[in-house]
Amino acid sequence: MLVTAQTPDAILSWLPAINGWQKPESKEVFDSDNLFDRINGAAPLFIENGFREMTACDYTKGEDYITIQVYRHATPEDAFGMYASERSSDLTFYRTGGEAHGDNSSLFFFAGSLYVKIRSNQAEEATGKAMQVIAAAIAGNTDPNAAYPALIGRFPEENKIPHSEAYITSNYIGHDFLNKVYLCKYKQGDLEYQLFVIDAGDGGGAKEILNKYFTFAKQPLEFEEGFLLIKDRYNGDIPCLWKGKYLIGIYNENGEAIPDAEAKLNLVNSK
Repeated sequence: MLVTAQTPDAILSWLPAINGWQKPESKEVFDSDNLFDRINGAAPLFIENGFREMTACDYTKGEDYITIQVYRHATPEDAFGMYASERSSDLTFYRTGGEAHGDNSSLFFFAGSLYVKIRSNQAEEATGKAMQVIAAAIAGNTDPNAAYPALIGRFPEENKIPHSEAYITSNYIGHDFLNKVYLCKYKQGDLEYQLFVIDAGDGGGAKEILNKYFTFAKQPLEFEEGFLLIKDRYNGDIPCLWKGKYLIGIYNENGEAIPDAEAKLNLVNSK
């Protein structure tokens, strides 16, 4: 449960005193109309991921700075999705918020409906520790129990690529009817693939998505719950399991056949 409102004023009030650094006394707030002024070409992806506003402020120490950008999104899933889209496996991962990664000059994490980016022009160990203190304060005030979205817990661990969990708000694998998609990436030998889940709200919503997919694939619309195979002319065969409100699928970027696809889908469904 969120312990306080995630407003720009609240965010500023959460920031801790850091020895040797001047704590921010003011902030800038950007919305969808002027976010381009601050982050230019990156703005459209944020807006696509339910962006509401961004609060920016700086710690200073002489000519050195620690810049904080706190992006508030419409839902925790949107914040997680934005974080995951910019995640880098080259950085060190931390247990701050739902997940964090960074080094001594940067730190990124999500918590509640916030995606937070902290950067410095310094790359000293002390600077890295200062950023971790700042991140812990923001995360703790936002949601002390922040975690991956619950549906991520349905994905099996075997062969999963670490830190590959993601949430795609729209146009998954190029289709405008595949939205709000939870996924994880896997590697089995030389074969890489994605398992994905869509929560369609109810069985009717799931069937509507499948109607659109089968129409696109020019396949008969006479199908029932259970295992389905969609002949996607752009993405290859997509094995899919329809169970109530859930659509569970498996996908390989090269259109390769995935061994034991139905068993893998059933494993997700069983959790």
